Amino acid sequence: MATKSFPTRNDLSAEVRAKSVDLLNQFLADYIDLYTQIKHAHWNIKGPHFIMLHELFDDLAEEVEEGIDTVAERATALGGVAKGTARLASAASKLPEFPIDTHTDLAVVDVLVARFAHAAKFARAAIEEADKFGDKGTSDLFTGLSRELDKSLWFLESHLQK
Repeated sequence: MATKSFPTRNDLSAEVRAKSVDLLNQFLADYIDLYTQIKHAHWNIKGPHFIMLHELFDDLAEEVEEGIDTVAERATALGGVAKGTARLASAASKLPEFPIDTHTDLAVVDVLVARFAHAAKFARAAIEEADKFGDKGTSDLFTGLSRELDKSLWFLESHLQK
């Protein structure tokens, strides 16, 4: 589906900017979905580790929300349109749906570990892809996001290790 682009004096070619905007919008869809899944976990967590995980999930959601804004603003800075509505994100997200009957503390952590690992893998691949088609700025954005995702993944996985 072609998306409108806006004039810009950014010296990246229109083709490079279009590829970057597509890449950013795919990540944006996954990241918005990740954010809502973290909030779902935050609201519905049960078990002996409730308060600790409830607060951790809220912190993780805030970090992801900041990243959402950064990704969307990069897409628009390149003259594109950030596809950030809930419906657009839902339709485009490649994350699996959060299992609705999963509420127990460590089972919820395990679900979120898989979602963060997916996002981190996407970010690392996007670093290379944006670099390949010549957008160092977008590549750098994904480098920063991959570091944040790896840190969050570490925080979550620590709860699952013996």
